[in-house]
Amino acid sequence: MISEKDLQQKSLEYRKRILHYIYKAKAGHTGGSLSCVDILAVLYNNILNVSADNFSDPDRDRYIQSKGHSVEALFVVLADRGFFPETDLETLCQYKSHYIGHPTRKVYGVEQNTGALGHGLPISVGTALAAKLDGKSYRVFTLLGDGELPEGSNWEAALTASHYKLDNLCAIIDHNKLQISGTTADVCNTDPIDEKFKSFGWEVRHVDGHDFNVLNDTFQSIPFASGKPNLVIAHTIKGKGISYMENQLKWHHGVPTKEEYATAEQELDLALAAF
Repeated sequence: MISEKDLQQKSLEYRKRILHYIYKAKAGHTGGSLSCVDILAVLYNNILNVSADNFSDPDRDRYIQSKGHSVEALFVVLADRGFFPETDLETLCQYKSHYIGHPTRKVYGVEQNTGALGHGLPISVGTALAAKLDGKSYRVFTLLGDGELPEGSNWEAALTASHYKLDNLCAIIDHNKLQISGTTADVCNTDPIDEKFKSFGWEVRHVDGHDFNVLNDTFQSIPFASGKPNLVIAHTIKGKGISYMENQLKWHHGVPTKEEYATAEQELDLALAAF
């Protein structure tokens, strides 16, 4: 387990790498990758029993990224954790590269192909149920975007998870409140998210999705209640860490210009200099 200060530093470095590979590839989901990367930093450095060495172990924890379009954050964290050489990411979105715009099992460390929204939670429910049936102790974590919640498959999965008392399942919502075509409230309002999941039998926690200590403590306390699936609503900022990207809809799928990229690098370098 690493300290809050080390996580803060790592997260800034992750942001630099995310921007580097998106800028080089001229493609990527910038805003969402920056909003969820702190969650991934905590999970992969402090919480998940999964590593490059034990990825074939049937007792490992599972992480499934339902919001697959923010794959750049996942790739950068997996590379940092030694699942593959980081130089592989120089081929992001290039012809014949396995490092494409959504998670694929052709990349070592990726549990499931995702990207069609609404699929990650159902897959995770099935995986958590398999653990219960097999008498295994592994846990299943899945990250959803708030913009994918209107997909009906999520609610079928939520009902099933409660019915089978899957307290080994944790769903995390990257609640940055923006999606590709507007605010989540305007496109298809799913509020109150917490009360909806509670009514389906889940135990729910709200957290600051950029507070490393709170994230760490929350994930460490799973299961929140015996026999209930766990939901963490992580309140985040789309484009977090880059002043001109934060809470800006255009950065859902935006690639910075040369000047914008230089500004972003400078901001992150100044933040890193504090360490």
